[in-house]
Amino acid sequence: MPRLHIFSACLDTIAAIPYADGGIKAGFPSPAQDYLTESIDLNNVLIRQQETTFYARVDGDSMSGAGIFDGDLVIIDKALEPQSGDLVAAYLDGEFTLKKFVMDDSGQFGWLVPANPRFHAIRLSADDDFRVWGVVTGVIRKLR
Repeated sequence: MPRLHIFSACLDTIAAIPYADGGIKAGFPSPAQDYLTESIDLNNVLIRQQETTFYARVDGDSMSGAGIFDGDLVIIDKALEPQSGDLVAAYLDGEFTLKKFVMDDSGQFGWLVPANPRFHAIRLSADDDFRVWGVVTGVIRKLR
């Protein structure tokens, strides 16, 4: 089972990064802006509540079909109530894993579903040491 390496979120620093407030066209190119007038602090954009938000480094490729790859950082909010269909950081039998959480029809148990066909879904039961540790709210990936 892939492991998550978990880090606390910190809002003690401000990283104001220049921001292209006019957007960047993903279709036909448009004239470039002469200057950037705004700045953005990604802490304010990505984190709702510092006390309950954590980052985790993804180890493995079981969620590649959901656009989450080995080495990515996921943003996890422990204060959110998990809903069926949410991507979650789950604690299962002594290990953390990242999966889609799906409740069964009874509403008591469910499944942890990978987003890669090479992996099998995990059926949860009363015998499992299981809890949803937090809900994934974002992904950060370096391209280079």
